[in-house]
Amino acid sequence: MANKVIVTIAPTGGMASKKQNANIPTQPAEIAEDVYRCYNAGASVVAVHARRPDDQATCNPEIYRDINRRIREKCDIVINNSTGGGINGDMVREDNGYPEIIWEERLKGMEAGAEMCTLDATTIIASFDGREILMHTGPERCRFLAKSMMDRGIKPEWEVFSPTHLLQDVTSCIEAGLDKPPYFINFVLGADRGFQGAMPYTPKVLSQMVDLMPKQAVFNVSAIGPSQLQAGVMSMMLGGHVRVGLEDNLYYSRGRLANNLELVERMVRIVREMGYEPATPDEAREIIGLEKVAA
Repeated sequence: MANKVIVTIAPTGGMASKKQNANIPTQPAEIAEDVYRCYNAGASVVAVHARRPDDQATCNPEIYRDINRRIREKCDIVINNSTGGGINGDMVREDNGYPEIIWEERLKGMEAGAEMCTLDATTIIASFDGREILMHTGPERCRFLAKSMMDRGIKPEWEVFSPTHLLQDVTSCIEAGLDKPPYFINFVLGADRGFQGAMPYTPKVLSQMVDLMPKQAVFNVSAIGPSQLQAGVMSMMLGGHVRVGLEDNLYYSRGRLANNLELVERMVRIVREMGYEPATPDEAREIIGLEKVAA
């Protein structure tokens, strides 16, 4: 499927709010409806984050199940639930005055029957609203997440913020047999302004990280903010896949807020202008190494 490109839609995330962009879907019904519109426009994977009724972040499996059920009733898009959660709500507590994303809450992201889950193979400090928030995913926790996903039949999406994340924990988990090829790696670039240890997007940075991938890996690029469009084009030039959505980028152009549908529509137009075709959900499953969803 050399001419097929997976377009992932990341509609919500666990950080931005409707105060920043009123088009962000946060509740199960509006998330599912937004995803369905994006699916019809050419998206074949959805990266789902859950929110509480007050729009704060959560990995509550009941809310995830509600979102996943509503999406699946509408379409066969590949569902990928987050085990990162977010930076507020149920996800953060303070121990000794230091905010931390709660490990036990993150694990709940695996309990809602998704085909894929994100696996952040890194320990980072996220700086938001004047706070430094620890997300601790040490080597043992990486292995635990990978083993837990394998036991549940969940395909990990390895979220990689820098070359060290790829060469250390991702590689060691793969070498330990905790994932089967093809390995699906998501390069998260442009988060360096808020995430300590993350890399900016440049063509050279992305090219280097692609060169460092393990054999039998396929890759996707999630670029934060204004680099989303350029990074998507560069990803396709290097043989990879693309992600768009309000989780990563609130704007369509300078000064104009976006909605998820128009971000997908624009990327699909570019995919086709470059001589490719957007993958269907079942084609995406074949590329990623997932089983087909029953009709």
